[in-house]
Amino acid sequence: MNSLKQGGRPTKKLSEVKGYRANCKMSTEDYYTLRAKAKETGVSISEYIRLAISDSVIKQRVSPELLDIIRKLSGMANNLNQVARTANTYGYTDARQDYLLLAKKIDDLLNLIQR
Repeated sequence: MNSLKQGGRPTKKLSEVKGYRANCKMSTEDYYTLRAKAKETGVSISEYIRLAISDSVIKQRVSPELLDIIRKLSGMANNLNQVARTANTYGYTDARQDYLLLAKKIDDLLNLIQR
């Protein structure tokens, strides 16, 4: 006698199967906040976390190289203020060369940041 499956839930495709589990520890306050938000939206905690993962945008931490560039830019901005002060005190012709040099360096660093 051939017995074929009849009735019941159809099998899920491999892409639909949720086969991974990620555990995390959280404080009591965090857990109850998560639970309340999930209840408020009308979904389970697991589904709420899945939705949060798919809809969220995480910003990358600032790299040490970028921090170094920002530090250099800050120093150059300080130097540029000193050049402006000198230009206002002694005239613009004396400070022009310093200004052009600093402006070129600042442009180079800004281009480096944009890449």
